[in-house]
Amino acid sequence: MDKPNTEDQEPPGGTRTTAQEFGKLIRRLAEEAGYDLAPKAGGRLALARDTGMSDSAVNRMINGVTLPHPNQFHKIAKALNADLRALLEVAGVVPREAWSEGTVPDVRSGSSQSPLSPEAYADSWGITDPVIRQTMVANIELAIRLQRAQDTEHSTAISGAP
Repeated sequence: MDKPNTEDQEPPGGTRTTAQEFGKLIRRLAEEAGYDLAPKAGGRLALARDTGMSDSAVNRMINGVTLPHPNQFHKIAKALNADLRALLEVAGVVPREAWSEGTVPDVRSGSSQSPLSPEAYADSWGITDPVIRQTMVANIELAIRLQRAQDTEHSTAISGAP
C-alpha cells in the first residue's frame, strides 16, 4: 500500500507542485511528532487514526499526490502539533498576504501548543542581546502577573466573594 518515498527526487522540470511541497512538510512534521512513516512501521496508520483520514488519503498526502480536504486541516494540525494557518498557507489554501502584518506564524507556534515561555518567545523573535532579552523577559513576566491579578479580581467580583 505504501509507495516509495519520492520526496527528495526532483520532479521533471525541477518544480514541485503544491501537493508535493505540502507532502514534504507533513512528512517532516509527522516524523518530528513521533510518527514512524517507514513502510509497515504503523506511523501512517496512526496518523490516519489521529486525523480521522483514511490510510490511503494519508499516503497520498505524504507522497505529495493530493492535498487533504479542507475540513481535515484542523485535525492534521492538531495531530502534528503544528500551526493551522501555516499548513493552510503551504497548501495554497490561504495566501501569505491574508494574514495581518506581523501575524504570519511559524509552523510550530500553533495555538494547540502550550504558550511560549518568555525565553522561548525571545528566541522566536531572534532576540540575542542579553540586555534586550532580560528587559523583554521581565516585561512579559510582569504582564503575565498583572493579567493574572486582574483575572482574579474580575472572577472575585463576579462571584461576590469578599
